[in-house]
Amino acid sequence: MHIEKISDAVGARVTGVDLGKQLTEEQYSEIHRAWLDYQVLVFPEQELKEVDQVRFTRWFGEPGQRLRKTAAPESDRVRHPGTMLISNIRKDGKPIGSLPDGEMMFHSDGAFAKKPFRYTLLYAIEVPSYGGNTLFANMYKAFEMLPTLLKNKLQKCHAEHLYYANNGAHSPNRSLSGIRQHPVFISHEETHRTALYVSRLMTHKIVELSDTENEEILGELLDHSEKSEFVYEHVWTPGDFVIWDNRCLNHARTDFPGGERRLLRRTTVVGVDPLPAM
Repeated sequence: MHIEKISDAVGARVTGVDLGKQLTEEQYSEIHRAWLDYQVLVFPEQELKEVDQVRFTRWFGEPGQRLRKTAAPESDRVRHPGTMLISNIRKDGKPIGSLPDGEMMFHSDGAFAKKPFRYTLLYAIEVPSYGGNTLFANMYKAFEMLPTLLKNKLQKCHAEHLYYANNGAHSPNRSLSGIRQHPVFISHEETHRTALYVSRLMTHKIVELSDTENEEILGELLDHSEKSEFVYEHVWTPGDFVIWDNRCLNHARTDFPGGERRLLRRTTVVGVDPLPAM
């Protein structure tokens, strides 16, 4: 197994391992260590069936379930109830998967739940000729580079998260999820490093701030966290298996041609209720 850093912001490429086969305990441990060190791992040229992806996912914890109040469009196309197909492909005019079209703002998967997902694992099956790239923002670095005055002001504050809190609608979308408040600064339960935990897509407000302060300070936090020096952009190739740590990363998606097919398979690992950084 060879692990190579891929950007100054975040991430490593892992080669010399076939994830379609059962790995040894030593291999899983090496991957876990690299995951904590680099936050995003890219495994190119993999051939993974759903059962392979779920098996790999289980090694790192309990596979996540779909946090929805309505039926998932791919429920009859996957074997595991937590598997999501991210696709714009349509059958009889209806998407065969979720999150079909266009760009998505930065977010952390499951931030609106009591126990947000610890990890997200995404396998590329079909990708468009361009676009649909995934951007990863390092929220460890975003916290570390925050001005001291902001760190002090927000030290004991909490952010309120909703599914698609800021999707251009008149009110946040509560139809697919709950609503949850988490510390603005969280402590990663394994590395004990501090990460900024807000996102443009899902953070509705900072609870302890007034409306006026929210507009100014939350906007400043979001702009800061998306600075180019914190971000790695992954350009997908079929067979890429990309896994990332939701406790210290936000991710986003760039736009892509609507007439071209895109199909990826997602699994997740259940996390814990984030603790405040000390």
